[in-house]
Amino acid sequence: MESVSKPFPSVLACLALFGSAILLFEAGVPHRSSTRGANSSLRSLNALRPHSIRPPSTPSVPDQSHSYLGFDRNIYPGDLAVPILHKTFVFTSYWLSPPPGEKTNTWLGKREFLRSQGFGFLVLYRGRESGELKNDVAARRNGIQDGRNAAAAAKREGFASGAIIFLDIEEGGRLPANYHTYLGVWSEELARAGYHPGVYCSGIPVKEGPHVAITTAADIRNQAASRDITIWAYNVFCPPSPGCTFPQDPPPPSSSGIGYAAVWQFAQSPRPKEFTAHCPANYAPDGNCYAPRDTTHKWFLDVNTATSPDPSAGAK
Repeated sequence: MESVSKPFPSVLACLALFGSAILLFEAGVPHRSSTRGANSSLRSLNALRPHSIRPPSTPSVPDQSHSYLGFDRNIYPGDLAVPILHKTFVFTSYWLSPPPGEKTNTWLGKREFLRSQGFGFLVLYRGRESGELKNDVAARRNGIQDGRNAAAAAKREGFASGAIIFLDIEEGGRLPANYHTYLGVWSEELARAGYHPGVYCSGIPVKEGPHVAITTAADIRNQAASRDITIWAYNVFCPPSPGCTFPQDPPPPSSSGIGYAAVWQFAQSPRPKEFTAHCPANYAPDGNCYAPRDTTHKWFLDVNTATSPDPSAGAK
């Protein structure tokens, strides 16, 4: 996916690393980029009582015995790029809707070609912003509409029943109640159509008060209606991220700090400086991440690791 940065909130506190040290930001907002610029939804967060953050009960943890490398970008890189990128990556993103900041979708009609080249898929649909979900009625209406549209687009593109469609959530921290309503209805509509819901969301802890932090991934997971949603976690902070790198044996998604994540986005283009100041010097001088065989730096992209070479089961 063609990536362009989004504004990020400033870092308010020193963060402890995941595991033995969890990093606390004022906002762990994922970014989804485009060639035309980007926008992000940043909102104030209310401090919560410490006991309000709880781990999910009996979480389903993906098999992380082996990991696979993939890329995502908003803009289709072009047919000539596909065999070059496939030398490094085994799966690619695939938008069913215009990406954030875009009015058109350049991925449509490319599934069969990508599949013939050996790619697996991360299937994406743009999620709403909180401002569009001002009440329960709006949340349900938009959830039904987006769920049906995502399923219809998946069918048109040839994705079989059972494929995972990831809703792109651009907000970090705890989501408003109406957003959870929207997400639940969207998931129900996908299930009715034979697809499985997933979300792309932040795995960066957000500081809500003294000794209190939450990630968007955990907030979604803690909702009873969302336990079965597949998580694609965003966390480009170094460490745990290795920065813009392409290891033959990629780190498992659980290294993101979200133990139940099936996919981890660990590098972005351009790199968000607030989060990547301590990354190895492996981003290009322009701040973007390029595949090793892209010697002319034509296709800046984001890098992911997954527990499957076909994380959306979209190549079937």
